[in-house]
This record gives sequence, structure tokens and C-alpha cells, in this order.
Amino acid sequence: MEDYPRTLDELEERFSSEEECRKYLFQLRWPEGFRCPICGGGRAWPVRQMLFQCASCSRQVSVIAGTIFEGTRKPLVIWFRAIWWIVSQKNGASALGLKRILGLGSYETAWTWLHKVRRAMVRPGRERLTGRIQVDETYLGGLEEGVRGRQTFRKAGASDFLMGTPKMLWPSIFEPHVLTSSSLNVRRGFA
Repeated sequence: MEDYPRTLDELEERFSSEEECRKYLFQLRWPEGFRCPICGGGRAWPVRQMLFQCASCSRQVSVIAGTIFEGTRKPLVIWFRAIWWIVSQKNGASALGLKRILGLGSYETAWTWLHKVRRAMVRPGRERLTGRIQVDETYLGGLEEGVRGRQTFRKAGASDFLMGTPKMLWPSIFEPHVLTSSSLNVRRGFA
């Protein structure tokens, strides 16, 4: 089952308070109930808003310890809005856009939040692409001076790429290019 708010209204309805955000983080961290990271105890009582104390060893454990929220002074509701906005942007998010939409005080804060969220979205040890890979409206090549948007004179435009049978890229005024496993970061032997 998908557990993601699709619209801003859904986000605001579901995560409208700090308590709802904390409950969600608690459920993510301990889906089968509290477990002390030190002794493995299964019982705890709340000490403060995000802090629990283990009944067995008296160790205090925070719901946000070891997350991108650790050490924050901003409300979790703002963080959840930031995350939703960043992952909902079709063309990517900018720190300036994040600053404006959330009303953050400084560009540096927005930039830090944006990069924390981006780092958290990368799954360590992820497998390389295999099978059929489809590339949509991609151009290979750097910036061209005096050219805006999709207009291009020297870049190679990429079309559909079927693993094992690479198709040519066009239009290149110099020479055709072929996608390779190194240019797509796919598993060796598939391209």
C-alpha cells in the first residue's frame, strides 16, 4: 500500500500538527512498537515530545535521532512540507524556491535542508539498472552558448534505449553517438 500524500491538501490534512508528524516518525522507526537500541527492551515512557526512556535500562531515545531532523529547531510540520515540496517538483527543486515557499529566514537554511533531503533520498547499495531502460527527452552534451531550452545545435538527443540493442542518438551534426553502459551507469554485460 502506498503511504504518500499526493496533494498538498492531503499532506496538510494528514500532517497538520507536530503530534501527527511524531506519530508517523515513531511508526517508521519502530513499526512493531518501541525497541531500545541498547538493551532491546520493548517498553518505554515519554519523557518529552520526541524523547522516550527505556523501562529496562533507562536509556533515553529520540524519535528523530540519526535522521535529517536531528538537531532541528524548526517544527516537523515545516520539514514535512519541505520534503513533500521537494519530491513533488517535476523539474527539480531549488533552495531559493524552498526558501520562498516555506518562508525560511535564510537561503543557507533552505540550501542545507534541500541537500539533507536529497542525500536522504539516495538509497545506499542500490542496484544498477538492468532490463529495458527508457530515456525520455534527454540531451547529451554541456551548455551551448547563445542557446536556450531544448534548442540545440551540437548536442545529441537520446531516444528510447533497449538494453542489449542500443539505438543511435540523433541529431548530431558531427557524428552519431551510441549509448553505452558507462554513459547510463548500468550493469556490465547488459549494454
